[in-house]
Order: sequence, then structure tokens, then C-alpha cells
Amino acid sequence: MNFEVIVTCAVTGAGETTDKSPHVPITPEEVANSAIEAAKAGASVAHVHVRDPKTGKGSRDKLLFKEAVDRIRENKTDIVVNLTAGMGGDWVPDEENMAMPGKGTDMIGPEERLEHVELCKPEICSLDCGTLNFGVNDHSIYISTLPILRQMAKLTQSWGVKPELEVFDLGHIRLAKQLIAEELVNQPPMFQICLGIPWGADQSVDTMKVMKDHLPSNAFWSGFGISRMQIPMATAAVAMGGNVRVGLEDNLYLSRGVLATNGQLVKRIVDIIELMGGRVLTPEETRTKLGLTKR
Repeated sequence: MNFEVIVTCAVTGAGETTDKSPHVPITPEEVANSAIEAAKAGASVAHVHVRDPKTGKGSRDKLLFKEAVDRIRENKTDIVVNLTAGMGGDWVPDEENMAMPGKGTDMIGPEERLEHVELCKPEICSLDCGTLNFGVNDHSIYISTLPILRQMAKLTQSWGVKPELEVFDLGHIRLAKQLIAEELVNQPPMFQICLGIPWGADQSVDTMKVMKDHLPSNAFWSGFGISRMQIPMATAAVAMGGNVRVGLEDNLYLSRGVLATNGQLVKRIVDIIELMGGRVLTPEETRTKLGLTKR
């Protein structure tokens, strides 16, 4: 078991959830306030996406990221900032000619995918380590090839930003290990085991253990599940020696039919960790453990 746990709160995501809960933050001010709320509830890290304030849809506008990060940093409540770098890899086949990209495709190069990271210089940013069929009822594909990831890893390494290697299947772990072998990721590596995303690895204790067992022996790792499996998977991760992620990006509910806030989800897992005999690391302790530089 991990008795000293890093708790990440993924505060908003990019999915179409804003019409399902009034608690999902949309504007940069709301995103920042939600990260601060999570910090006050005990979170060590805030994983940050931004949204178009007019439409509520996920955005990769670097100025929206800058505003959200500035608001978080200006607040006296400390929290480690972790920015997504997962936008700009969406490929949707055209319904009439599936060999061609259609509406919803948003494909850009590695440098552009990281413009907001270069501007904001967070302590952590995510790197999605592989291509994945994505979405329940559509044809979308998230594309993240080895050459793209090599360049993204080089850039984050040069900026002193620690990559969180997000893995959605066993093959993604193999790809991440290749980046580590090429010394494009500084030691010790940091992994996020992402379970339950269609069509990645399913969310179960067995799956989490298999993926955990394939990580490098010196890796720091976290695990998460989505929807009603968020808290069970977080609890399993702690029991297996890992860290956890909760938040409205992955789950909207505190219990059946009861919509949650980010602060409530953080408090729920903090209470469970303490009942298990562990404790949650502060942001400063998290920086020390992961070798991060406070910006």
C-alpha cells in the first residue's frame, strides 16, 4: 500500500459534460476557482483543461490556459499545476469517404500541441502515449505516434516540465518505455494508468494490476477510473502502491443521482485514504517527491 499519496484533481476535461452538471467549470476563472477549491479540500495537484467560454467545448487556446494558470498561481492556496497536452490529436473520418478527415478533426503538430505549455511552464504536463479509438458512438481516433511523442518529450524536457505519461493500454506502456530508453524522459518517470475510456483498457482491479506490473520498477504512478468506478479504482490504486486521480473530468457524481463538485470528490478520496491509514502529500511534499520546480 502507498501510505503517502499524491491526489490529483482533474477539474474539467474537454468532454461534453457542461450540460450535464452545473458544477463543471467553463471559464478560466471558474477553472482556476475549481482548482483552488480542490486544493483546499486536500488535493496535491490540479490537472487543467480549458474550455471556450462561449460554447463550453474543450479548447487549446493558449491565452485561456494562461489566464487560468495565472489565477491559480496568484491565489495563496498552493497546488501543483498539471496541464493537459492532449488537444490537437483528433481525427474523425468523413462519413461519406472514410479515407478522408471529416467534421471534428483537429490535427496539429507536436510544437503547436505544446504552445500553452511553453507559455505557462507548468510543473507537469500530460503526454498521451499512443493512438486510441476514442468515443462510444462515433468514429473518432486520438492520434499520438512515436515521432510526435519524441518531439513533445524533447520539448518538455528542455523546459523542465515533467511529463505525466498517460497510458490507456499495455501497448502505450511499451511506447512510454521506449521514450525512457531514449532518455527523452528524465528519471524517475511518472505514469498515469487511465482505465475505462472507450476503447482503452477496462476498469478493473485485475487490469490495473497488470498495467502496474508492466511499469518500470522506479516509476511513480497514479490510476483512475471513470464514472461510478472513479472512487473504487482510486482506492485500488492506493492499495497497490499508487497515487490517485479524481475530479469532474472523469466523473460527475458523488453518489447515485447526486451531482458532485471537485472539492467533494477530493474530500471523499482524502477521507478514504485516511481511513486506510495513509495520508495525502501536500503540494510542497509532492514537488520534493517528484523532483518538481515550483514556478
